[in-house]
Amino acid sequence: MIEFLDALDKELFLFLNGFHSPFMDQVMFRLTNQLTWIPFFLFIIYILSKNYKRQTLWILLGVVIAITLSDQLVSGIMKPLFERLRPSHSPDLEVMVHTVNGYKGGLYGFASSHAANSFGLAMFLWRVSRDKIKWIWVIFAWAVLFSYTRIYLGVHYPGDIITGGLLGAGFGYLTALLYAGIPHGRLFKHIRR
Repeated sequence: MIEFLDALDKELFLFLNGFHSPFMDQVMFRLTNQLTWIPFFLFIIYILSKNYKRQTLWILLGVVIAITLSDQLVSGIMKPLFERLRPSHSPDLEVMVHTVNGYKGGLYGFASSHAANSFGLAMFLWRVSRDKIKWIWVIFAWAVLFSYTRIYLGVHYPGDIITGGLLGAGFGYLTALLYAGIPHGRLFKHIRR
């Protein structure tokens, strides 16, 4: 079963990685960089502070916790434990993988930190602010796009993205429960007015 899933993952990767153009190469290369998204996140912080005032600091702390948990599990534990080569470093696929600007990423890729961190952030923000900020679900579209750039650039298999995304979403959900004070009372009720 593992061999079948691995073969399927590689096939799907080659299919998705095969859609490229010189223009999109540069777009995806920029979109995968966290610094590109600073204006987007400044806008999110602005909207949060407008709706949540001082509580925004607690929300941002929750974001930091969700991302830290996701990142530490994926980068600190899973990648060294599983040692699954990225497609861009795989001897079997290396010549078939489309990369951009010589970027190949680190040696190991299971699971995707980009996916874990972005879906952790998205799930936490959605769970915490969906009542006041109705359009916040758009953050999931950002997480999908941000994660997809990793397949496009040849540094992650779809399975890396899906696994990272699910783990990150799980940590985002758990952090949102902590934020809300589940299961025993509200931990932050003194500031939730």
